[in-house]
Amino acid sequence: MKLEVEIISDVICPWCFIGKRRFESALRRLPGVETQVRWLPFQLNPAMPPGGMERRLYRTRKFGSWEQSKALDAQLVLAGAGERIAFAFDRIERTPNTFDAHRLIWLAGEQGIQDAIVEALFQAYFVEARDIGDRNVLRAVAAGAGLETAGFFESGRGAREVQAEESWARSEGIQGVPLFVINGTEVISGAQNPETIAVALNRAARTVAR
Repeated sequence: MKLEVEIISDVICPWCFIGKRRFESALRRLPGVETQVRWLPFQLNPAMPPGGMERRLYRTRKFGSWEQSKALDAQLVLAGAGERIAFAFDRIERTPNTFDAHRLIWLAGEQGIQDAIVEALFQAYFVEARDIGDRNVLRAVAAGAGLETAGFFESGRGAREVQAEESWARSEGIQGVPLFVINGTEVISGAQNPETIAVALNRAARTVAR
């Protein structure tokens, strides 16, 4: 029996990208454990304008100064290097609205390729410094993963589903991501180390096996 794992995240959350890598590392330590992963939305900036915002302005407002923002980025670069993620914060120009990106992840879920799309979005934003709030960028990301999006963004499909899933997360008191929920009961908050994640997965697997 597969473990059902829900990962609540945002694709502009660097710790979510790191958490994804650590989750994958944990799974490699447990070859006998199978998982069915579902990615759920959580916008870190739900009030972000549809066109996003210049990153320097946004980060300065959020952290009080650009210098503080750069110091935090430097810490993340080190953490990312440990997971073979080459964060390109110095090249990222905009902080996007991620609602359409979450709609794209929802669509990918309909076709069973959510993980590939989430990975591609993380790569596009954090490594390639692309604006994943731009629908043309999202179309290109989708095409690269083999996902057809003709007319999708204009149709409004997935909007209600994403809104409902995010409302559920907030109603559950979730305030930060990533959050991993295993079989609806085992919860891992944050980008924990692979050992911690592996212990939680193994504990859930033993519970299912009883």
